[in-house]
Amino acid sequence: MVPKMGAITNSLLSNTIVFFLIFFYLEVTVHGKRHQFSRVVSPASVGLKEEKITQLRVYWHDIVNRSNPSAIQVAAATMTNTSPTGFGSLMMIDDPLTEGPELSSKLVGRAQGFYSSASQTEVGLLMAMNFAFMDDKYNGSTITVLGRNTVLSKVVEMPVIGGIGVFRYSRGYVQARTHKFDPTTRDTTVEYDIYVYHY
Repeated sequence: MVPKMGAITNSLLSNTIVFFLIFFYLEVTVHGKRHQFSRVVSPASVGLKEEKITQLRVYWHDIVNRSNPSAIQVAAATMTNTSPTGFGSLMMIDDPLTEGPELSSKLVGRAQGFYSSASQTEVGLLMAMNFAFMDDKYNGSTITVLGRNTVLSKVVEMPVIGGIGVFRYSRGYVQARTHKFDPTTRDTTVEYDIYVYHY
């Protein structure tokens, strides 16, 4: 006797349901609980205490035309050389951060990241960099800056979007002021005042 199609379909459906019930049972009993994508934790459990604000001042040295540059061009568009703003150029940086305005002053960290000419109408840069500190209690800590730098402005503000180490959970802003610019070499020293909230 040939079984009817309805009976075969019901049998497959029943077997599938039984399979998933057994799978779910084993998942719960073997692992004790379902895997979770997220969970709520208390601030204290991850070391968050009272929030404070820290102000730092460093000098950023962008060295372009020496035997050991700290900023190198890694990309450019076909129109970059004819653009009055250098639109499309991309510079990778590992710039020294010093305590004072002279390059010979105490090294407190490095600015690592990139900046790119992102405006066709003014000298405007997209800047993405980590200020990686290596001095005293800030050793191993970083502050991440991501923002728009209108280079010819007297004071430029960019946001601090995060950090690690001492500056974990940080937020704030930087103010950048050009301290010195050499038009021949394009080497630049910029004073950065950094204001960050952190725990």
